[in-house]
Amino acid sequence: MDRTPITTPCVKVCFVDPKAGVCLGCFRTMEELGCWTRYSDAERDAIMQALPEREAAYRRAREA
Repeated sequence: MDRTPITTPCVKVCFVDPKAGVCLGCFRTMEELGCWTRYSDAERDAIMQALPEREAAYRRAREA
């Protein structure tokens, strides 16, 4: 049986901004964090692709 590890953006810096509702380590939402292992590879890939822009938008909002 092939047990390929699940890809994750986790950087082991877990702090959720309650106002934004995202982890400031990986920028996943609470729902995404909780469901990560149940998502399909395609669902995880789509979220991973969205994370850089999510982080950039968060940082822009903080600077405003």
